[in-house]
Amino acid sequence: MKIYGIVGYKNAGKTGLMERLVTEITGRGISVSTLKHAHHSFDVDHPGKDSHRHRQAGAQQVLLASRDRWALMSELRGAAEPPLADLLRLLSPVDLVLIEGYKRDAHPKVEAFRAVTGNPLIALDDPTVRAVASDTTLTLDRPVFDLNDTAAIADFILSEVGL
Repeated sequence: MKIYGIVGYKNAGKTGLMERLVTEITGRGISVSTLKHAHHSFDVDHPGKDSHRHRQAGAQQVLLASRDRWALMSELRGAAEPPLADLLRLLSPVDLVLIEGYKRDAHPKVEAFRAVTGNPLIALDDPTVRAVASDTTLTLDRPVFDLNDTAAIADFILSEVGL
């Protein structure tokens, strides 16, 4: 599987770009999965539901399945967060995995950047950021795309990974 990341600070437009890229790339007949890093605790389960009760009782993993989808929840129970490479091995094979976050990992990335946030550019100090998608004009030593030019960004990523 090929992998490519989308990074940026909060409110930089990462999630919107990810959503548009998935639509654009799958529309070209390429299979895509996504992996998103969260910096905060989250829960996809709901208190009172059977699966939540199983987890609260101490189950290490709970697999929830229906005719439409299945989800496997694994509790870390104080263990270290798994590395990106370990998580990627859990995914079923696809042509491309788009990763939102994991900005400190070594895979190639596009940085989403909005000037209004006032955050610095990650690309200035990170050679794994191969391009920037921005809402403002930037002069850099790598490609800069309009943040909303999804087709051009998709072309760049697919070229980079050889798809």
